[in-house]
Amino acid sequence: MTTVDGTATTTAPSRSSRTAFALLGTVQVTLIFTLAAVAVPLPRIGHEFGLRREELILLSAAYGLTFAGLLLFGGRLADRHGGRRVLTAGLLLFGAASAAAPLAPGYSTLLAARFTQGAGAALIAPAAMAVLRMVFRSPAAYSRAMATWGGLSILGATAGNLLSGVVSALASWRWALAVPLAVTAAVLALTPRVLPRDEAQAAIHQRPALDLPGALLATIGLSSASYGLVLTDAWPWTSSRVLGPLAAGAVLLAGFFWAERRTRDPLLPPRFLLDGRRALGLAATALTAAGTSTVFVLFSLHLQDSRGWSALRTSTAFVPFALALITSSRVARRLSGRYGATVVTCGGLVTGAVGLVLLALLGLDGGVPYAYGVLPGFVLLAAGAAASFAGAAVLATDRVPAERTGLAGGVHNTAMETGPTVIFALVLAVGGDAASLAATAVLFGIAALALHLGPP
Repeated sequence: MTTVDGTATTTAPSRSSRTAFALLGTVQVTLIFTLAAVAVPLPRIGHEFGLRREELILLSAAYGLTFAGLLLFGGRLADRHGGRRVLTAGLLLFGAASAAAPLAPGYSTLLAARFTQGAGAALIAPAAMAVLRMVFRSPAAYSRAMATWGGLSILGATAGNLLSGVVSALASWRWALAVPLAVTAAVLALTPRVLPRDEAQAAIHQRPALDLPGALLATIGLSSASYGLVLTDAWPWTSSRVLGPLAAGAVLLAGFFWAERRTRDPLLPPRFLLDGRRALGLAATALTAAGTSTVFVLFSLHLQDSRGWSALRTSTAFVPFALALITSSRVARRLSGRYGATVVTCGGLVTGAVGLVLLALLGLDGGVPYAYGVLPGFVLLAAGAAASFAGAAVLATDRVPAERTGLAGGVHNTAMETGPTVIFALVLAVGGDAASLAATAVLFGIAALALHLGPP
């Protein structure tokens, strides 16, 4: 076996490292499962609580807003206080909110629970990557682990869309929201036995400062801009409802980047994003997440509204996508080690683009059978996404010092969470559903070309 840089290795991961990876991977899948868990049952929740359209939009976006907004701060906390400590704190917060969500008596309680879940997830995701770095200490082993890690998020999103629809149809949406609580309890019980202890921390004056002003600007700026983009699904771009949060977010984010250049120990060092491979890996992550998210949203609506499918049948339509994703992820990990992360990411983007084009041409035509129109595009997109995520995760975290692993995890997850919000809003502005899929395919092609021509 060879590593991403072509060096040979025959060292297999130990049983303890495999167990730790399985536990951390389950956590990552659960975080994204929770993000997607309300997508299919959202109409039922709205009917039960008598919600207006703007309330449904906020409920749908609440988890992602705090998740994306706090990730950079969560990464800094992990680097400062240790991955396992921050992971445990995040799990406790996430678990408490996950206990409240399925028992929510009304809209306000459920909304607060979703916001709090997102805050807990923002601590967990970068901390899990910091712990992963302690488990796989050699660069080669860590790169192989990241090649697998990259596909876990899309697996969680697929599971969230699939299982939430099935559970909601057979029982209640509340049971779907109870899944994260069960997983969190199990992980908290196993953490002391499975995950390594944090190494002795440096003296307090040697640790990275928290940069609270930067954290505040980044959190509110990202959340505000993301919320403005989410609202474009219901209101035009020129509406004050959209322009207000967009403008506020833009000003705050501009202030964040200005302040980071003048802070001694910034939350996000400007040079961190100047590494060409890292920047392209983050872009590929954001774009792939956006492409799969766009397909989930558009086809969930298309199959139910245009073809008259039930929520249960719509969820089962994504089963082939999940199977193709799982199979392709295993292959992508091996290809990344043999041919390099850049080649695998490029190949994944091109394959995904072909799948998107097929879906744009055939999948949204109600007269074309599912097996001939939707299914081939689903399989190709899943295979492409698996390869793109595997390679991009390696590119985004390669050559990162161990003491900045939390930062790398925060940035990587921020790209994965904000990418769908930003790019989905932009491609929807192009025109109809088919045009949006075609535009996304073009972006995939441009990203593949940039990677091919970019730094080695």
